Amino acid sequence: MQNPLLEYFKTAHHTAPFNEIKEKHYLPAFQELIKISEKEINDIVENQDEPTFENVIEALAYSGEKLDVVSNIFFNLNSAETNDEIQKIAQEVSPLLTEFSAKISQNEKLFKKIKKVFDEWLSGGLALNEEQQMLLNETYKGFVRSGALLNDSDKEKFKNISIELSKKSLQFGQNVLAETNNYFKHITDEKDLAGIPEPILQQYREEAKERNLEGFVVTLQYPRYIPFMTYAENRELRKELALANGKKGFQNNEFDNQNLIKEIIKLKQEKAQLLGYKSFADYVLEERMAKSPDKVQAFLNELLVKAKPYAQKEIEELKTLAKADGIDEMQSYDHAFYAEKLRKQKFDIDDEELK
Repeated sequence: MQNPLLEYFKTAHHTAPFNEIKEKHYLPAFQELIKISEKEINDIVENQDEPTFENVIEALAYSGEKLDVVSNIFFNLNSAETNDEIQKIAQEVSPLLTEFSAKISQNEKLFKKIKKVFDEWLSGGLALNEEQQMLLNETYKGFVRSGALLNDSDKEKFKNISIELSKKSLQFGQNVLAETNNYFKHITDEKDLAGIPEPILQQYREEAKERNLEGFVVTLQYPRYIPFMTYAENRELRKELALANGKKGFQNNEFDNQNLIKEIIKLKQEKAQLLGYKSFADYVLEERMAKSPDKVQAFLNELLVKAKPYAQKEIEELKTLAKADGIDEMQSYDHAFYAEKLRKQKFDIDDEELK
Protein backbone atom coordinates (compact mmCIF):
# COMPACT_ATOMS: atom_id res chain seq x y z
CA MET A 1 0.00 0.00 0.00
CA GLN A 2 1.32 3.40 -1.00
CA ASN A 3 1.49 5.55 2.09
CA PRO A 4 1.85 9.36 1.74
CA LEU A 5 3.08 9.60 5.34
CA LEU A 6 6.14 7.53 4.44
CA GLU A 7 6.99 9.56 1.34
CA TYR A 8 8.69 12.91 0.90
CA PHE A 9 6.07 15.67 1.09
CA LYS A 10 6.08 17.33 -2.33
CA THR A 11 3.62 20.06 -1.40
CA ALA A 12 4.44 23.77 -1.20
CA HIS A 13 6.71 24.33 1.82
CA HIS A 14 6.72 20.51 2.29
CA THR A 15 3.57 20.59 4.41
CA ALA A 16 1.52 17.44 4.99
CA PRO A 17 -0.65 16.47 1.99
CA PHE A 18 -3.84 16.12 4.04
CA ASN A 19 -5.95 15.53 0.92
CA GLU A 20 -3.99 12.31 0.31
CA ILE A 21 -3.73 11.06 3.90
CA LYS A 22 -6.40 8.56 5.00
CA GLU A 23 -6.99 7.11 8.45
CA LYS A 24 -5.77 3.69 7.25
CA HIS A 25 -2.30 5.20 6.62
CA TYR A 26 -1.51 6.17 10.21
CA LEU A 27 -0.94 2.87 12.03
CA PRO A 28 1.24 1.31 9.28
CA ALA A 29 3.23 4.58 9.10
CA PHE A 30 3.86 4.57 12.87
CA GLN A 31 4.86 0.90 12.83
CA GLU A 32 7.28 1.41 9.94
CA LEU A 33 8.77 4.65 11.30
CA ILE A 34 9.33 3.10 14.73
CA LYS A 35 11.34 0.33 13.00
CA ILE A 36 13.36 2.94 11.05
CA SER A 37 13.97 4.96 14.22
CA GLU A 38 15.04 1.85 16.12
CA LYS A 39 17.60 1.13 13.39
CA GLU A 40 18.91 4.73 13.64
CA ILE A 41 19.33 4.31 17.40
CA ASN A 42 20.97 0.91 16.93
CA ASP A 43 23.47 2.44 14.44
CA ILE A 44 24.49 4.97 17.13
CA VAL A 45 24.83 2.26 19.77
CA GLU A 46 26.80 -0.13 17.57
CA ASN A 47 29.14 2.52 16.16
CA GLN A 48 32.65 1.34 17.10
CA ASP A 49 34.18 4.83 16.90
CA GLU A 50 35.01 6.75 20.06
CA PRO A 51 31.81 8.52 21.30
CA THR A 52 31.75 12.18 20.24
CA PHE A 53 29.22 14.97 20.28
CA GLU A 54 28.62 14.45 16.55
CA ASN A 55 28.22 10.67 16.41
CA VAL A 56 26.15 10.40 19.61
CA ILE A 57 24.35 13.59 20.66
CA GLU A 58 23.87 15.13 17.23
CA ALA A 59 23.01 11.78 15.63
CA LEU A 60 20.45 11.13 18.38
CA ALA A 61 18.87 14.57 17.85
CA TYR A 62 18.32 13.80 14.16
CA SER A 63 17.04 10.27 14.72
CA GLY A 64 13.29 9.69 14.47
CA GLU A 65 12.80 12.96 12.58
CA LYS A 66 10.09 11.56 10.29
CA LEU A 67 8.41 9.80 13.23
CA ASP A 68 8.17 13.17 15.02
CA VAL A 69 6.58 14.76 11.94
CA VAL A 70 3.93 12.03 11.63
CA SER A 71 3.28 12.11 15.42
CA ASN A 72 2.69 15.87 15.26
CA ILE A 73 0.32 15.49 12.32
CA PHE A 74 -1.66 12.68 13.94
CA PHE A 75 -1.97 14.02 17.49
CA ASN A 76 -2.81 17.54 16.33
CA LEU A 77 -5.55 16.02 14.20
CA ASN A 78 -6.71 13.95 17.16
CA SER A 79 -7.02 17.16 19.20
CA ALA A 80 -8.59 19.37 16.54
CA GLU A 81 -10.73 17.17 14.28
CA THR A 82 -10.98 13.69 15.70
CA ASN A 83 -13.44 10.87 15.14
CA ASP A 84 -14.01 7.35 16.49
CA GLU A 85 -11.48 5.75 14.13
CA ILE A 86 -8.73 8.28 14.93
CA GLN A 87 -9.36 7.85 18.65
CA LYS A 88 -9.13 4.08 18.26
CA ILE A 89 -5.79 4.48 16.44
CA ALA A 90 -4.58 6.85 19.18
CA GLN A 91 -5.33 4.22 21.84
CA GLU A 92 -3.17 1.76 19.93
CA VAL A 93 -0.38 4.14 18.90
CA SER A 94 0.15 5.99 22.17
CA PRO A 95 1.44 2.94 24.14
CA LEU A 96 3.62 1.97 21.15
CA LEU A 97 5.30 5.38 21.17
CA THR A 98 5.67 5.37 24.96
CA GLU A 99 7.28 1.92 24.89
CA PHE A 100 9.58 2.98 22.05
CA SER A 101 10.60 6.09 24.00
CA ALA A 102 11.26 3.98 27.12
CA LYS A 103 13.42 1.56 25.12
CA ILE A 104 15.60 4.47 23.99
CA SER A 105 15.89 6.22 27.35
CA GLN A 106 16.66 2.95 29.15
CA ASN A 107 19.19 1.69 26.61
CA GLU A 108 22.29 1.23 28.78
CA LYS A 109 24.78 1.20 25.92
CA LEU A 110 23.34 4.40 24.47
CA PHE A 111 23.28 6.14 27.85
CA LYS A 112 26.87 5.07 28.51
CA LYS A 113 27.93 6.85 25.32
CA ILE A 114 25.90 9.96 26.21
CA LYS A 115 27.41 10.02 29.72
CA LYS A 116 30.93 9.67 28.30
CA VAL A 117 30.43 12.74 26.11
CA PHE A 118 28.73 14.58 28.98
CA ASP A 119 31.52 13.80 31.47
CA GLU A 120 34.15 14.83 28.94
CA TRP A 121 32.43 18.18 28.53
CA LEU A 122 32.10 18.64 32.32
CA SER A 123 35.81 17.99 32.77
CA GLY A 124 36.61 20.69 30.22
CA GLY A 125 37.86 18.29 27.56
CA LEU A 126 35.24 19.23 25.01
CA ALA A 127 34.86 22.60 23.31
CA LEU A 128 31.18 23.23 22.49
CA ASN A 129 29.27 26.35 21.56
CA GLU A 130 26.20 27.45 23.55
CA GLU A 131 23.70 25.58 21.37
CA GLN A 132 25.72 22.36 21.57
CA GLN A 133 26.09 22.69 25.33
CA MET A 134 22.32 23.14 25.67
CA LEU A 135 21.60 20.09 23.49
CA LEU A 136 24.09 17.92 25.39
CA ASN A 137 22.81 19.04 28.79
CA GLU A 138 19.15 18.56 27.84
CA THR A 139 19.85 15.15 26.30
CA TYR A 140 21.64 13.91 29.41
CA LYS A 141 19.00 15.29 31.77
CA GLY A 142 16.21 13.89 29.61
CA PHE A 143 17.64 10.39 29.90
CA VAL A 144 18.14 10.68 33.67
CA ARG A 145 14.56 11.97 34.11
CA SER A 146 13.36 9.02 32.03
CA GLY A 147 14.90 6.42 34.32
CA ALA A 148 18.36 5.83 32.80
CA LEU A 149 20.00 5.64 36.25
CA LEU A 150 17.45 3.20 37.73
CA ASN A 151 18.19 -0.47 38.34
CA ASP A 152 16.66 -3.05 35.98
CA SER A 153 13.66 -3.76 38.17
CA ASP A 154 12.80 -0.07 38.61
CA LYS A 155 13.36 0.58 34.91
CA GLU A 156 10.67 -2.00 34.14
CA LYS A 157 8.35 -0.37 36.69
CA PHE A 158 9.03 3.06 35.20
CA LYS A 159 8.28 1.80 31.69
CA ASN A 160 5.00 0.19 32.75
CA ILE A 161 3.92 3.30 34.66
CA SER A 162 4.70 5.49 31.62
CA ILE A 163 2.67 3.22 29.31
CA GLU A 164 -0.28 3.19 31.72
CA LEU A 165 -0.08 6.97 32.09
CA SER A 166 -0.12 7.48 28.33
CA LYS A 167 -3.22 5.27 28.00
CA LYS A 168 -5.13 6.83 30.87
CA SER A 169 -4.21 10.43 29.98
CA LEU A 170 -5.37 9.81 26.42
CA GLN A 171 -8.61 8.25 27.68
CA PHE A 172 -9.18 11.24 29.98
CA GLY A 173 -8.94 13.67 27.06
CA GLN A 174 -11.12 11.51 24.83
CA ASN A 175 -13.80 11.34 27.54
CA VAL A 176 -13.88 15.14 27.86
CA LEU A 177 -14.04 15.46 24.08
CA ALA A 178 -16.89 12.94 23.84
CA GLU A 179 -18.86 14.80 26.52
CA THR A 180 -18.23 18.10 24.71
CA ASN A 181 -19.39 16.68 21.39
CA ASN A 182 -22.42 14.88 22.82
CA TYR A 183 -24.06 17.95 24.35
CA PHE A 184 -26.04 20.54 22.43
CA LYS A 185 -28.85 22.95 23.30
CA HIS A 186 -31.58 23.29 20.67
CA ILE A 187 -33.31 26.68 20.79
CA THR A 188 -36.27 27.54 18.56
CA ASP A 189 -37.26 30.96 19.89
CA GLU A 190 -34.81 33.70 18.88
CA LYS A 191 -35.98 35.77 21.88
CA ASP A 192 -34.08 33.31 24.10
CA LEU A 193 -30.90 34.48 22.37
CA ALA A 194 -31.37 38.19 23.07
CA GLY A 195 -28.07 40.06 23.38
CA ILE A 196 -26.06 37.71 21.16
CA PRO A 197 -24.49 39.45 18.14
CA GLU A 198 -25.73 38.50 14.68
CA PRO A 199 -22.45 36.83 13.50
CA ILE A 200 -22.70 34.43 16.46
CA LEU A 201 -26.40 33.80 15.83
CA GLN A 202 -25.52 32.86 12.28
CA GLN A 203 -23.07 30.25 13.61
CA TYR A 204 -25.84 28.83 15.81
CA ARG A 205 -28.17 28.68 12.79
CA GLU A 206 -25.55 26.80 10.77
CA GLU A 207 -24.99 24.39 13.65
CA ALA A 208 -28.74 23.65 13.69
CA LYS A 209 -28.80 23.11 9.92
CA GLU A 210 -25.94 20.60 10.16
CA ARG A 211 -28.08 18.62 12.61
CA ASN A 212 -31.21 18.96 10.40
CA LEU A 213 -32.94 21.09 13.04
CA GLU A 214 -34.90 24.34 12.84
CA GLY A 215 -33.76 27.40 14.77
CA PHE A 216 -30.47 27.47 16.64
CA VAL A 217 -28.04 25.05 18.27
CA VAL A 218 -25.49 26.00 20.94
CA THR A 219 -22.72 23.52 21.80
CA LEU A 220 -19.98 23.34 24.40
CA GLN A 221 -17.28 23.91 21.78
CA TYR A 222 -15.47 27.04 23.01
CA PRO A 223 -16.09 29.17 19.87
CA ARG A 224 -19.84 28.60 20.51
CA TYR A 225 -19.90 28.39 24.30
CA ILE A 226 -17.82 31.45 25.28
CA PRO A 227 -19.82 33.98 23.17
CA PHE A 228 -23.05 32.54 24.60
CA MET A 229 -21.84 33.02 28.20
CA THR A 230 -20.58 36.50 27.32
CA TYR A 231 -23.62 37.93 25.52
CA ALA A 232 -26.76 35.88 26.27
CA GLU A 233 -29.22 37.87 28.40
CA ASN A 234 -31.17 34.71 29.29
CA ARG A 235 -29.72 33.87 32.70
CA GLU A 236 -31.39 30.46 32.99
CA LEU A 237 -29.86 29.34 29.71
CA ARG A 238 -26.44 30.63 30.81
CA LYS A 239 -26.81 28.57 33.98
CA GLU A 240 -27.85 25.47 32.02
CA LEU A 241 -24.86 25.66 29.69
CA ALA A 242 -22.42 26.44 32.52
CA LEU A 243 -23.59 23.39 34.49
CA ALA A 244 -23.36 21.19 31.38
CA ASN A 245 -19.83 22.43 30.76
CA GLY A 246 -18.81 21.87 34.36
CA LYS A 247 -20.17 18.31 34.43
CA LYS A 248 -18.09 17.03 31.50
CA GLY A 249 -16.50 13.74 32.51
CA PHE A 250 -18.32 13.65 35.88
CA GLN A 251 -21.70 12.13 35.11
CA ASN A 252 -21.24 8.49 36.12
CA ASN A 253 -21.55 7.33 32.53
CA GLU A 254 -19.19 5.63 30.07
CA PHE A 255 -17.16 8.84 29.78
CA ASP A 256 -16.72 9.37 33.52
CA ASN A 257 -13.28 10.60 34.59
CA GLN A 258 -13.62 10.50 38.39
CA ASN A 259 -11.73 7.25 38.99
CA LEU A 260 -9.42 7.97 36.05
CA ILE A 261 -8.20 11.17 37.73
CA LYS A 262 -7.32 9.24 40.90
CA GLU A 263 -5.47 6.60 38.87
CA ILE A 264 -3.52 9.23 36.90
CA ILE A 265 -2.51 11.10 40.07
CA LYS A 266 -1.42 7.84 41.72
CA LEU A 267 0.69 6.83 38.70
CA LYS A 268 2.30 10.27 38.48
CA GLN A 269 3.22 10.14 42.16
CA GLU A 270 4.71 6.64 41.75
CA LYS A 271 6.71 7.81 38.74
CA ALA A 272 8.12 10.80 40.62
CA GLN A 273 9.03 8.80 43.73
CA LEU A 274 10.70 6.13 41.61
CA LEU A 275 13.04 8.86 40.34
CA GLY A 276 13.69 10.15 43.87
CA TYR A 277 11.35 13.16 43.89
CA LYS A 278 9.03 13.98 46.77
CA SER A 279 6.08 14.65 44.46
CA PHE A 280 5.17 14.86 40.79
CA ALA A 281 5.10 18.65 41.19
CA ASP A 282 8.77 18.57 42.24
CA TYR A 283 9.57 16.41 39.20
CA VAL A 284 7.76 18.67 36.70
CA LEU A 285 8.83 22.02 38.16
CA GLU A 286 12.52 21.11 38.18
CA GLU A 287 12.51 21.89 34.44
CA ARG A 288 10.35 25.02 34.74
CA MET A 289 11.27 28.58 35.66
CA ALA A 290 9.81 28.23 39.17
CA LYS A 291 11.99 25.15 39.96
CA SER A 292 10.01 24.05 43.06
CA PRO A 293 6.48 23.87 44.51
CA ASP A 294 7.53 26.21 47.34
CA LYS A 295 8.45 28.94 44.85
CA VAL A 296 5.17 28.48 43.00
CA GLN A 297 3.24 28.75 46.26
CA ALA A 298 5.19 31.87 47.28
CA PHE A 299 4.51 33.44 43.87
CA LEU A 300 0.78 32.64 44.10
CA ASN A 301 0.59 34.07 47.63
CA GLU A 302 2.31 37.25 46.50
CA LEU A 303 -0.01 37.47 43.49
CA LEU A 304 -3.01 36.98 45.78
CA VAL A 305 -1.97 39.87 48.03
CA LYS A 306 -1.40 42.23 45.10
CA ALA A 307 -4.25 41.19 42.80
CA LYS A 308 -7.07 40.45 45.24
CA PRO A 309 -7.97 44.10 46.04
CA TYR A 310 -8.35 44.85 42.30
CA ALA A 311 -10.36 41.68 41.75
CA GLN A 312 -12.65 42.50 44.69
CA LYS A 313 -13.19 46.02 43.33
CA GLU A 314 -14.14 44.63 39.92
CA ILE A 315 -16.47 42.03 41.47
CA GLU A 316 -18.24 44.79 43.37
CA GLU A 317 -18.72 46.71 40.11
CA LEU A 318 -20.12 43.57 38.47
CA LYS A 319 -22.45 42.99 41.42
CA THR A 320 -23.76 46.55 41.06
CA LEU A 321 -24.56 45.90 37.39
CA ALA A 322 -26.20 42.57 38.28
CA LYS A 323 -28.28 44.20 41.03
CA ALA A 324 -29.63 46.66 38.49
CA ASP A 325 -30.99 43.61 36.65
CA GLY A 326 -32.60 42.27 39.83
CA ILE A 327 -29.86 39.74 40.68
CA ASP A 328 -29.06 39.82 44.41
CA GLU A 329 -26.47 37.06 44.35
CA MET A 330 -24.20 36.89 41.33
CA GLN A 331 -23.09 33.39 40.25
CA SER A 332 -20.11 32.11 38.24
CA TYR A 333 -22.24 31.91 35.09
CA ASP A 334 -22.96 35.67 35.41
CA HIS A 335 -19.34 36.78 35.45
CA ALA A 336 -18.50 36.80 31.73
CA PHE A 337 -21.83 38.49 30.88
CA TYR A 338 -21.40 41.37 33.34
CA ALA A 339 -17.67 41.69 32.71
CA GLU A 340 -18.52 42.33 29.04
CA LYS A 341 -21.20 44.84 30.08
CA LEU A 342 -18.71 46.64 32.32
CA ARG A 343 -16.08 46.71 29.55
CA LYS A 344 -18.56 48.25 27.15
CA GLN A 345 -19.76 50.74 29.75
CA LYS A 346 -16.26 51.82 30.76
CA PHE A 347 -14.37 51.69 27.48
CA ASP A 348 -17.06 51.34 24.79
CA ILE A 349 -15.32 48.18 23.54
CA ASP A 350 -17.24 45.25 22.08
CA ASP A 351 -15.18 42.12 21.43
CA GLU A 352 -17.38 41.00 18.53
CA GLU A 353 -17.22 44.41 16.83
CA LEU A 354 -13.46 44.42 17.37
CA LYS A 355 -13.20 41.03 15.63
